[in-house]
Amino acid sequence: MEIKESVEKELVQSASHALVQLKVPVIRIKPSVGWVSLKLKELWEYRELLYFLIWRDVKVRYKQTVLGVAWAVIQPFFTMVVFSLFFGRLAKIPSDGIPYPLFSFAALVPWTFFANGLNQSSNSLVGSANLIKKVYFPRLAIPIATVLSGVVDFVLSFIMLIGLMYYFGFTPTINVFWLPLFLLLALVTSLGVSLWFSALNVEFRDVRYIMPFLTQLWLFSTPIAYPSSLLSEPWRTIYSINPMVGVVEGFRWALLGTNTAPGSIIIISSLVAFLLLLSGSFYFRRMEKNFADVV
Repeated sequence: MEIKESVEKELVQSASHALVQLKVPVIRIKPSVGWVSLKLKELWEYRELLYFLIWRDVKVRYKQTVLGVAWAVIQPFFTMVVFSLFFGRLAKIPSDGIPYPLFSFAALVPWTFFANGLNQSSNSLVGSANLIKKVYFPRLAIPIATVLSGVVDFVLSFIMLIGLMYYFGFTPTINVFWLPLFLLLALVTSLGVSLWFSALNVEFRDVRYIMPFLTQLWLFSTPIAYPSSLLSEPWRTIYSINPMVGVVEGFRWALLGTNTAPGSIIIISSLVAFLLLLSGSFYFRRMEKNFADVV
């Protein structure tokens, strides 16, 4: 009996010692002061949550829709039809020697990815209010997931773009290997602007009314219905302060082999996109402490 009690005592002591040695992760939630770090390591630790948020956004987007994922193709396609009719046929806008429907659709594919990501992620925090109030996780995951979920739509519309190229007798040039870089640039631009507006939308609900107007204005400020070659230097280079100029011209150059090699345009557009992402991330983290109270 004494031996049994002695063994049990040793086991309890060993278990207590093991619990002391075990490093249990502790998260202390407290309001931040001033500018704070981005905590990208913490975001990486929640990468599984990010995956499920992306999957949730994809399912919700097409739930109970008659045409389903076909909407990913319908939107840029009919925009291309309208542009081809009014700008290509009636206004006779030049298209750098490319058939106008293909010229405009090659720009509308990355633009639709950018615009949808911007419009949906700007309201993503307000739409996830219940989740934000109930559990802690890096809030950056919400707008990032919303933008990344648009990759599914991009792939579908890109497949149609390849079909349209085949119809007009175009094959991708060797420059197509640069295409992932231009897609990354569109992703960075969309995410950078989205971080700004999603954080602002929590404080000022006017943002949701501004977004449609801003998107429409940005559309016509980007060489989608017209080529940037209409501008002479140095205005063409200055024009690339709009980072979507580099994306659109890059797509046309990589896929259709246009003579408007992006060169300096890509450098300037990439710098602006990076600054948007960096500043948007820090602003988002600065305002994050108020989300649960205000949203």
